[in-house]
Amino acid sequence: MSRSAVPFPLPPGTDAPPTCEVPQFDPVRVRGGRHQPHRLVRHRRRAVAVGLAVTAAALVAAGPYPGAGGQDAQRARGHPVTEPVRKRHGARLVSAPVRIADAATVRLLRPGDRVDVVAAGAGGAGDASVIARGVRVTKVPGPVDGTAAGGALVVVSVPRATAHRLVGAGAASRLAVTLC
Repeated sequence: MSRSAVPFPLPPGTDAPPTCEVPQFDPVRVRGGRHQPHRLVRHRRRAVAVGLAVTAAALVAAGPYPGAGGQDAQRARGHPVTEPVRKRHGARLVSAPVRIADAATVRLLRPGDRVDVVAAGAGGAGDASVIARGVRVTKVPGPVDGTAAGGALVVVSVPRATAHRLVGAGAASRLAVTLC
């Protein structure tokens, strides 16, 4: 049907269907409706607890408040009053070159390996003592021409006092290593 076939437009509201009766329904009940106030209170308590925790963390991170004077200005609020922690200065490590008697053993070593350095008695009587335990190998230099008979060099990272013992033991006896 074309628009020209309708002689005039219909008045508003005449194109709606006729009214009819709506059937009677039982009331709709939501499950758990009785506990709703308790649930809101429980979540409100959590929200307040989280808010307090965030506020406390922000106050501690902010440090001392600007109006504080004297010794208390140096301490952050929220921290217990304690003496400052002293930094420990552990044994400083030094690199110590060690000549190992057996060059073939040194070829087994790689940087990062842990070794024990053992000094064999000078007289060959079977006396052996551990000079350094669990020291880290930092470098294994390549062999120099003609020095294979005299052993091979290994650089280890040890405390300064242990480096002194290694030098003394290397001058007096033959040194060997065992892998840890």
